[in-house]
Amino acid sequence: MSKIIAFDRNRKNIAAEHTDRGLQAGGVVMRRRNGVPAVTPINIGTSQDGATASIAASIVVPTRGRPQLLNRCLASLVLQSFEPDRFEIIIVDDGPSNDTREVVAGWAAHTEEKGGPQVTYIPSMGPHGPAAARNHGWRAARGTIIAFTDDDTIARADWLRNGLQAFADNVHAVCGRIVMPLEHTPTDYELDAKNLETAEFVTANCFCRKKVLEDLGGFDERFRFAWREDSDLHFRLLDYQANIVREPNAVMMHPIRPAGWGVSLQQVKKVQFDALLYKKHPTLYRRKIRGNPRWDFYLTVGALLVMLVSLPTDAKGVTVLSGLVWAFMTGRFCVQRLRKTSKAPGHVLEMVVTSALIPPMAVFWRAVGAFRYKVGFL
Repeated sequence: MSKIIAFDRNRKNIAAEHTDRGLQAGGVVMRRRNGVPAVTPINIGTSQDGATASIAASIVVPTRGRPQLLNRCLASLVLQSFEPDRFEIIIVDDGPSNDTREVVAGWAAHTEEKGGPQVTYIPSMGPHGPAAARNHGWRAARGTIIAFTDDDTIARADWLRNGLQAFADNVHAVCGRIVMPLEHTPTDYELDAKNLETAEFVTANCFCRKKVLEDLGGFDERFRFAWREDSDLHFRLLDYQANIVREPNAVMMHPIRPAGWGVSLQQVKKVQFDALLYKKHPTLYRRKIRGNPRWDFYLTVGALLVMLVSLPTDAKGVTVLSGLVWAFMTGRFCVQRLRKTSKAPGHVLEMVVTSALIPPMAVFWRAVGAFRYKVGFL
């Protein structure tokens, strides 16, 4: 049966409203259940006496303003080759909208009629961001295992079953496999996005025991963008000495979304959260994210500043030298980005322009992060 769940600002109580014709209000109150031991075996079958078995897994999907992608994702989730009464799907709408609500209501009505898994809609009134949205979702979940994915993914039919089967007695978390199909020479944005295929831990395809999430306190909601919040959870799992295993047969398709011209400039703002991740996990950050500071960006920006400051003075030699250093470093960065990417004229022009803008923007946002989170971060 479909339902809406609303959180108060302190998230101490969860109100679950059973719906009439999809999404009308009721008055049932759900309270959080106690977690299970971190190494409790997972029974993915039905009970021997034929009775309805308890929920084994809860799939949590944060979303915001992408109803068409969410509709495609939900279509793959409700068709999982897994007992429909053994899992549930929780959609957390991080920017509550009627369009998203209608998509979820439609699937909830469909699964209720066809005997599929329960589909739940949670409107998040804040705090916002994918980390907070996932916290809303897993805290409302009934399953002992939480399966995380994103609204722009497509699950293979055996994704959930294979992911759950990887939970041996001593396993705390499981990482599935991301597949990002791309048949043409990629753009810089597409090549960067495709790195998800080889990422060590991503929330687009991971499973975690609810008890472990309770022990860790869930996701750090200071990561307000879709950036580094999964790395932070991964690093805390490592500190927790969690046993994390990979299950290549738990496959999630992740088509690369089209992006507008200059999309990389919009992405640069996320760099500020590297400072927060570094503050929390300096050793792991240097080992797994970036071993050394971005000296190339600092040199580029330093040369640019020297050139601009010396330009109105009589120090022509300094202006020329610093200008040459800036041009060389900018050109070097542009060539690096074009090496394995499209050489279409429009893309080349985009790389030229954005390669000049990214270093100063990145240095600025890294400084913002260092100041905001009070950490010496280069």
